[in-house]
Amino acid sequence: MQIDTLPSAAPVVFRQPRPLARAVFLALIAGAAPVVAQQSPSGDEATELDAVHVTAEQIARQALGTSVITAEDIAKRPPANDLSEILRTMPGVNLTGNSASGQYGNNRQIDLRGMGPENTLILVDGKAVGSRNSIRMGRSGERNTRGDTNWVPAEMVERIEVLRGPAAARYGSGASGGVVNIITKKPTGDLSGSLTLYGLQPMHGEEGDSQRAGVQLSGPLSDRLSFRLYGNVNETDADSLDLNADYAAAEGNTPPAGREGVKNKDLSALLRWDVNDTQVIEFEAATSRQGNIYAGDRAVSSAGSDLLSGLANAGTETNRMYRNSGSVTHRGSWGGNSSRLTLAYEATNNKRLNEGLAGGSEGSINTETGWSTSRLRNTSLDGELNVPTVLGGHDNIWTFGFEYTDNRLEDPFSVSQGNTGGGGVSGVDPDRGGGKADAQTAAAFVEDNIYIGERWIVTPGVRFDHHSQFGNNVSPSLNAQYRINDAWVVKGGVARAFKAPNLYQSNPNYLYYTRGNGCPNNYPSSGGGCYVQGNPDLDAETSLNKEIGIEWAPDSGYHASLTYFHNDYKDKIATGFIPVGQVSAANGWVFRWENMPEALVQGLEGNLDIPLLGDRGSVLKWNTNLTWMIDNKNKETDQPLSIIPEYTVNTSLDWQATENLSLLLTGTFYGEQEPATANMNNDPVCDGSGSLNSSSCEGNPVLNKRGAYNLWSFSGRYRITEKISIGAGINNLFDKRLFREANSNGAGAATYNEPGRAYHVSMNIGF
Repeated sequence: MQIDTLPSAAPVVFRQPRPLARAVFLALIAGAAPVVAQQSPSGDEATELDAVHVTAEQIARQALGTSVITAEDIAKRPPANDLSEILRTMPGVNLTGNSASGQYGNNRQIDLRGMGPENTLILVDGKAVGSRNSIRMGRSGERNTRGDTNWVPAEMVERIEVLRGPAAARYGSGASGGVVNIITKKPTGDLSGSLTLYGLQPMHGEEGDSQRAGVQLSGPLSDRLSFRLYGNVNETDADSLDLNADYAAAEGNTPPAGREGVKNKDLSALLRWDVNDTQVIEFEAATSRQGNIYAGDRAVSSAGSDLLSGLANAGTETNRMYRNSGSVTHRGSWGGNSSRLTLAYEATNNKRLNEGLAGGSEGSINTETGWSTSRLRNTSLDGELNVPTVLGGHDNIWTFGFEYTDNRLEDPFSVSQGNTGGGGVSGVDPDRGGGKADAQTAAAFVEDNIYIGERWIVTPGVRFDHHSQFGNNVSPSLNAQYRINDAWVVKGGVARAFKAPNLYQSNPNYLYYTRGNGCPNNYPSSGGGCYVQGNPDLDAETSLNKEIGIEWAPDSGYHASLTYFHNDYKDKIATGFIPVGQVSAANGWVFRWENMPEALVQGLEGNLDIPLLGDRGSVLKWNTNLTWMIDNKNKETDQPLSIIPEYTVNTSLDWQATENLSLLLTGTFYGEQEPATANMNNDPVCDGSGSLNSSSCEGNPVLNKRGAYNLWSFSGRYRITEKISIGAGINNLFDKRLFREANSNGAGAATYNEPGRAYHVSMNIGF
C-alpha cells in the first residue's frame, strides 16, 4: 500500500471554507506528486501534481501519531549506516528485538509503540519492503536480521514519514504497530548531482568504524522525460570479540557478540515520463547487496565454538543479502479526482553459512564452507482512487483502494532438520515440500474524510483482506478530530489491525529439534527429544488499537501534544509450551507455533517544541518528545513482549548560528528496562549463567534490570559555498558505554551494547 504523504486516516488541517478542503485533498493525494517543490522536467514551474507535497509535509508534521524526518534533519544528524539510527529519535519508536529472548540483541530493529518489529511495515516510496522475511524465524520468534531500513542511502532520502496508531490499520498485514515510509529524492528540472563522503571513528578500538561514499545524478532528458541515478558503497566494521570478553561464560568460550558489521552496495535508476500536465508514469529499478562482517553472534549456545571465534576474528562475511526490485507507477489527475496504480516486484536471495536447527547449535554457524540460499519473491499490484464530493452540505474526500500480493519462499535448508527421532512427526511431507511456501492476499478498502461544520473532521474506513491460507479479515476504523479553537485540537481513533502468520510459522515441514534445554521443565526429554513444528492452523494476530490525544499549535512556532494509546493484542504467535502430540515411539514431544490468548500494550506519547530566537524559532529552537510505556506484556504469562525502556525522552537544541553554520545538541534519556523472567518455554530464568532449565530455578528468577541512562551528541554543519558543505560531530559525548552480558536473557536486560564516544565527519559536493 502506498503512502507518499500523510494518509487520509489522520487528517489534521481544520476545514475553513471549501477551497481549503480542496487544498487538504491535494495534500492527501500527493501519491500523485512524486517530489517536494520541484520543477517539471522542462524547467517550468511545478505542476499541481508536484506542488502539493509541501502542504502535505506541513500537515504531517502536526499530526498526532505521525512524525516526519526531513533531508535537512538527516544532514544535521547523519547516521553511520542505517536509517534506524535517526528513526529511533521519534516519539513512539524504539530499537528492539521481536521478543524478550535477548537473542541477536545487537541486531535491533524499529519497534513502533511496543508492538514489535514484525508489526512495523517498512515502505520505500510507498512500496512494501519484505527482504527480512527471507530469514528463518527461530523458536524464540527472532530472526537474525538487521531489518529493512538500510536499503536506501541516507543522502538519497527526501523525507521519512512515521505513522503510528489506528490510522495505520488501512495498510493491512504487518502494520499493527505502524508504518515507516522512506521517500527518496526524485528528478529535478536541472541537470545536477552530488558526491557525499562520510566517516566515523570510535574512540575505543574494540568498536567498529564506518565509511560511506555516495553519488547521485538527476535531470531532464527531454521536455517530458527526466531521470535519477544513485549509487552507494558503505562499510561498517564489526566490533571485536574483546568488547564483551568480560562476560564470556568461561575462559576460552566465545564471548557475547558485539555489533556485527555490514557492507552495502546500492544502485538505483528511475525514469519519469510526464505524459502531460496531469499524467505521470515512473519506471524504477534498483539492486542492492548487503553482506555482514561476523561478530560471533549465535542464538542459543553460551559457549560458542572455536569455529565461531575464528570466523569473528577473521572478519568473515557469513551472510549476503541480494535485493533486486522494480516497479511501474502511474499517477493521474482527472478533473477533481486523482488516481495511482503501481505494479512492483521484489526478489531477495539470502545466502548464508548454514546454521543449526537443533539443540544448542540452533542459530549457530556450523560450517566454514556450507552455504544455503533462501529465495523470496514478492509481487504486488495496488492502486487508489481519490474522489471529493459534497453530501448533505458537507465536504467528503473518499479514498477507494485495492491491493493484491503474491509471496513465494523457497528455503530448502530450513526443512533439512531430520524428523525421525522417536519415530517421526506427523503432518510432514515425505519430500518436505522442497522448502517451498507461498501465500496470496487480495484486499480492498474505502475511507471517507467528512468535514462537518467548522470544527469536526470524521474519518470512517474499512479494509477487507482475503488470505489464501488464513481466510478473511475485516479491519474497520474510525478517526476523528474536534477543533476547540484556533490553537487547541482533540483527536482520537480506534481500529482493528492484523498480521497474518509468516511463511515459516505456517509451514508444517519447518522443524526445530532438541534433546535437552529446548524441552520445557514440565515435559522433559525422555529419549525422543522435543520438536517445534510449523502450524497451518494458526489464526492471524489481531489488535484493537485505540488512541486519544490533545494538540496545542498556536500560530507562533510553539507546538505541544500528548497522546494516550491502548492496544489489546490477541492471538500473538509464539512457540507453544504445551505439547500437541507425541512421536510414534511415545518418548518425545511435539510442540507447534500457537496463538497466545491476550497481550496488552499501552503508553503515552508527547512532544513540546519551543521557539527561542527568530521567527518561529528560525534561529534557535528547543524540541523534546516523550514515550512512556505503561504496559507491554503477554497477559497469559505476564512476560514482556520485548525489552524496551520504560520511558524514552529525546531532546535537541537546534541553533542556526550564522547563515552558513548550524549547530545541534541532542540528548536521549532511557528509562529502566525490565527483562523477561521466563524463557520461551515459560520456564523461569535463573542464576545468570545461561542455564534456563532447572527445577532449582523455581521462585528464583534472574531480575537483572538495565538501569536508566542518557546519551548526548553534538554536531555542526557549515556551508562553504552554495554547492559544498562539511559536517562534523561527536556521538555519545560523555562516553557512556553499556555491554552485552550474555548471549540471550541469561543476564536479564543487558542484551545489547551501547557504543562509546565516536567522531564523525562528512562532506557534500554538489555539481
